[in-house]
Amino acid sequence: MKNLVIIPTYNELENIEAIIRKVFSLREALEVLIVDDGSPDGTAQVVRKLQAEYPAVLHLEEREGKLGLGTAYIHGFKWALERDYAYIFEMDADFSHNPEDLVRLLAACRDQGYDVAIGSRYIKGVNVINWPMSRVLMSYFAGIYVRMITGMPIMDPTGGFICYSREVLSVIPLHKIRFVGYAFQIEMKFNAYLYQFRIIEVPIVFTDRTKGQSKMSTKIFKEAVFGVVMMKIWSWFKSFKR
Repeated sequence: MKNLVIIPTYNELENIEAIIRKVFSLREALEVLIVDDGSPDGTAQVVRKLQAEYPAVLHLEEREGKLGLGTAYIHGFKWALERDYAYIFEMDADFSHNPEDLVRLLAACRDQGYDVAIGSRYIKGVNVINWPMSRVLMSYFAGIYVRMITGMPIMDPTGGFICYSREVLSVIPLHKIRFVGYAFQIEMKFNAYLYQFRIIEVPIVFTDRTKGQSKMSTKIFKEAVFGVVMMKIWSWFKSFKR
């Protein structure tokens, strides 16, 4: 039974080696797939160098240009489904997600029988470090908005630290996922919810990056706000049987 951690990158030279080494230091057997969007800072070159040290478990997919977070994960999901991976993770490259929590997310799915385990910033209060209050409030109230529109009982619907079972990614029609930013994270969870997969939120502490630049933008936020309404409307015209 193999497990794959997908890490999308764009200009993560300052973080990439450390995050890879940290994942491989964990007690669980995890492989890593870096999906790099043509980082001009040399992120992919560092990964290629490390592949000599971690043969067969460190993988690299390079894409031309900055194509967006959602498409990077979809690329990684399809790559994983073509191979024999039982559990597939989403994780940021910048240590905002603590790699040690991968073990807890995996245990929730593999050992407790859940199909999706979400690393949740808000399931036990607000566990965010180094964010300005404005961004904490924006994220928190975005969750309320998403729950109100979609009906999903998920406290952190925009979170991007997730473990999916292979079955979830096999059932969700990945080619029909429309969004690329925060809305992508919501859309994936909404699909899992509508297909009636078992979902659990695992409490984590989210620490804002200390190196490199955030990829958050007004465009990404607007996509999430308007995208949630579109997702709900689209759901009325779909069948979610498996």
